[in-house]
Amino acid sequence: MMPKFVENVLILQGGGSLGAFGCGVFKSLAENNINLEVVAGTSIGGVNAAIIAGYNEQRYDSAQTALEQFWFEIADNSFVNLFDSYSKVMTGADQNLASQTIYHGSRKIIDDPIARTDESNRSMQSFFANVFYGNRKIFVPRWNAEYMLQDPQYFFPLNWTYLYDHKPLAKTLEKYIDYKKLRPPEKNDSTKMRLILTAVNVLTATPLVFDSYKQEITAEHLLATSAYPLYNLPWVELKGGVYAWDGSLLSNTPLREVIDASPINDKRVIIVENYPKNIDNLPLNLSEVYHRARDIIFSDKTLHNVKMSKVITNYIKYIEELYQIIESYTDINKIDKQKMQRIRNKYKKIKKERGAEIKSINYITRDEPFPHIYENADFSLKTIKDSINEGEIKTKNLLRSVVMK
Repeated sequence: MMPKFVENVLILQGGGSLGAFGCGVFKSLAENNINLEVVAGTSIGGVNAAIIAGYNEQRYDSAQTALEQFWFEIADNSFVNLFDSYSKVMTGADQNLASQTIYHGSRKIIDDPIARTDESNRSMQSFFANVFYGNRKIFVPRWNAEYMLQDPQYFFPLNWTYLYDHKPLAKTLEKYIDYKKLRPPEKNDSTKMRLILTAVNVLTATPLVFDSYKQEITAEHLLATSAYPLYNLPWVELKGGVYAWDGSLLSNTPLREVIDASPINDKRVIIVENYPKNIDNLPLNLSEVYHRARDIIFSDKTLHNVKMSKVITNYIKYIEELYQIIESYTDINKIDKQKMQRIRNKYKKIKKERGAEIKSINYITRDEPFPHIYENADFSLKTIKDSINEGEIKTKNLLRSVVMK
């Protein structure tokens, strides 16, 4: 039997500003020449995935360059920088904690209590800056004066179903994504990276899967996959009168959707975890309780999918052995031809629909040296750079022991 093709799959979780960690992961994979056949994500993970699969070659020399520049652009906005500058003037504190941040292996530790407090304060300032003023590159508050003439509900906030408009994200992505690259490939062209995004139907709670091998991915799909209602973002209307919200409402780790979309090829999977499943100590206060509850809600829950995939793979191997015995040792003339044909067709159908095997699955998990509930909206440049750096270090450590080629 000919060996099956094994595709490398990168799955990126959502998580607002935490998505910078996934940028670092991809940078390290690219620098180590790890080719990806499939990249999938939801929410900000879907945005990362779209830039990776469809980066604008006219502007950037590589996907990792485009992705990193995107993160630097959305981090470098005047409101957060204003808060940082004000904090430095008022406290005389140096916000650069590089000398106080150390790594044990791949784990980031902030070992200075004052540094931890400064780091927490800066993150909180960034969070409130984004809450009140938005982020000009991603989302803006609906109460901004610019919406007074264009929003018919502007003076009727009791009728609002969202607080922030995230159309600026689509505008920002125009320079980073060449949407022509996110169209279904020409027949027999398997060289194009496959992009899979997820969302959820607001009216039916059913999953929505956007697959670049089956449909053209547009800016509307990226707004849909990132339209998280508890961040007070609006649903997005797609073709056919479908209203979509962020896919993380159903699952923040779209492994099942990847398996369903590409059921034939075997897979080596890397999952980027923005929300750690495991922690060492119980929460110390209500803030940490809420933080831990949020992590559990958005943590990876694909273990069952992995187990079922392995079970199905074993069943298919067993069926294949039985089928070969029948073909080799049974007198075909003694079996009804139509019945034999039905058996043959069923076997081929099963092999075609569920023949993929997960060869390996590896997790790259973001550390939380000190938990705080507002970290998802911390777009301060220092935090974004630290997150990218952490993703790079963790991925390099993984690749020392894992074969992905």
